[in-house]
Amino acid sequence: MTETTAVSIPGYKAGTWTIDPTHSEVGFSIRHIMISKVKGTFEKFDATFVTGENPLDSSVTASAQVVSINTNQADRDGHLRTGDFFDAETYPTIDFVSTGVRQVKGDFLIDGNLTIKGVTKPVTFDFEFGGFGTDPYGNYKAGATAKTEVTRADFGLTYNAALETGGMLLGEKVTITIELQAALNQA
Repeated sequence: MTETTAVSIPGYKAGTWTIDPTHSEVGFSIRHIMISKVKGTFEKFDATFVTGENPLDSSVTASAQVVSINTNQADRDGHLRTGDFFDAETYPTIDFVSTGVRQVKGDFLIDGNLTIKGVTKPVTFDFEFGGFGTDPYGNYKAGATAKTEVTRADFGLTYNAALETGGMLLGEKVTITIELQAALNQA
C-alpha cells in the first residue's frame, strides 16, 4: 500500500539543494566472470534536488559524465567508453529525472526515467535519508543513499563474452548506488 499523506522527517527543509561532489559518490557494481563483482564510479556528476513542503512533492535531476568512468583499471575504463558499452562520444551523459516520490511501509522510493546510451527506461531508487545538519561553514546539508538495480541489456549494453569454463564474462544486472550529500541553497 502506498502512503500519500504528508510525511514528517526530523530536520527536513523545503528548498533547492545542490549535490556536494566532494562528499558524494555515484557508483555501480556488476557480476564479473560469474564469481565476483567489479565496482566502479563516475567521477564527474551533478544533481539538483527540489524538496517540497511535503517530502512526497520533491524532485531530482541528475547527470553523470560517461568519460569520467573509473573502475581502477585504465584499459577496462577505455573499453567501457567505446561503442561496445557506453559510446561516450555519442552519448556523453547518463541522466536521471524523477517522476515522483512515494513512501511505502515507511520506505522512500524515487521513481524516474534513467537514460543510458540514448535509451530511457523507468527505474525506482530505494532512498534512505542519512539525516540533516550544518557543516562548519554554516551550510545546511542533507545526506542520503539511493540504490537501484537495472538490466544492462534494457539500455543497449549487450557486450559480453563466453568463458572457456562456461558462463559469461559479465552479469546482466547492474546495481547503481549513490551516496550523496547536498547543501540547501541559501536565499
